[in-house]
Amino acid sequence: MNKKLLALAVAAALAPAAAMADTGNVVVYGQMNVSVDSVDTGRVAGGVRKTQINDNSSRLGFKGTESLGNGLTAVWQLEGSVAADGAASGLSGQTTAGSASTAAALGARNTFVGLTGGFGTAILGRHDTPYKLATRGLDVFADGIADNRSLMGQSGNGFTTFDGRQSNVIAYISPTVAGFHGAIGYVAGAENALLSSDVKGDAWSAVGIYANGPIFASLAYEKHNVGTPGTGTLGDPTPAPVPNLQGLNESAWKVGLGYTIDALKLGFAYEKTSDDFGKVGLSNNDVFGHKSYYLSAAYTMGSNVLKLAYTKTGDLNDATDLGNNTGAKQWSVGVDHNMSKRTTVYALYTKLNNDTNGVYGLTGGSNGGVGGGNVTTYLLGASPIYDQDPSAFSLGIRHSF
Repeated sequence: MNKKLLALAVAAALAPAAAMADTGNVVVYGQMNVSVDSVDTGRVAGGVRKTQINDNSSRLGFKGTESLGNGLTAVWQLEGSVAADGAASGLSGQTTAGSASTAAALGARNTFVGLTGGFGTAILGRHDTPYKLATRGLDVFADGIADNRSLMGQSGNGFTTFDGRQSNVIAYISPTVAGFHGAIGYVAGAENALLSSDVKGDAWSAVGIYANGPIFASLAYEKHNVGTPGTGTLGDPTPAPVPNLQGLNESAWKVGLGYTIDALKLGFAYEKTSDDFGKVGLSNNDVFGHKSYYLSAAYTMGSNVLKLAYTKTGDLNDATDLGNNTGAKQWSVGVDHNMSKRTTVYALYTKLNNDTNGVYGLTGGSNGGVGGGNVTTYLLGASPIYDQDPSAFSLGIRHSF
């Protein structure tokens, strides 16, 4: 079935017959990405090696435009996640901390409606935050078990990530001028608030990007204001063991750099997070604040791409209560073989080494994941697993359509 026929079939299933007249602007697209992963939990005692079949951000989408005249165009997109390994487990309001995957659901990925013109583009719906968009293109192992979000983009509030996709978003993207454009987004995180005493959580995110010729540069900032539990997607998710994060906030900023030299692509990202969660009683005000950086290289040789990446996250700021040596590092190496413009087979190896009091796991982009968690484990985990060194071999195929 070709794309046009599939679009018509979907329209027939979702819309009344009277509304089916205009289907010519529907574009069907997607990606299937599945791997077989041999993973080792890397625990100091009692570790195990196991085989997993993992979906890696497979998706199915529909999008279109309509010219409204006078340079104005309506835009829309409906993108769903596909659990190609059959491991769907429901959809939360946002990407879970420590995992870039969302279970299979229509509209689980970037889904919006908006207007675009000479002024730029404005959208309403569910979308990646501008902060996330700042450096995703630099991750040469994105959407797999070696994704750098195992260590980067980590939030301390136990509910969302900085490198995440949010619901209830209003966003604006500027036009591109001389290679530069910006974006700003607001997350209405308190849609369920009922009382005047409720603290209304929300989030702001912004990015500036320069992409011209061989040079890429980005600067991004995001802030989460935590609200009353149960009031919405930015409500306090941690009534125990450390309650009353409502009214507090956390923030992050990062810079991304990329440079292309013939067949070689280089990438760098640096990130710093901070919070005021210490007001709930811990010794240091900035509890989960930490610094991370990422280096990557990809070299194209004919139909093959050789890839190498290194990610490191430093100690959490509150050494008094959480202890020193709470960081981790991750090495990844792999090769992509492009069988066609749309089909790629790949192989990779990745290993994450936690420091003595580190609790991170390989959970960046694959829905399988290996190991413990992220910075929120200190806040939410009754029995954190320290000092584990998980690793994985992955062999997969990715097809885009």
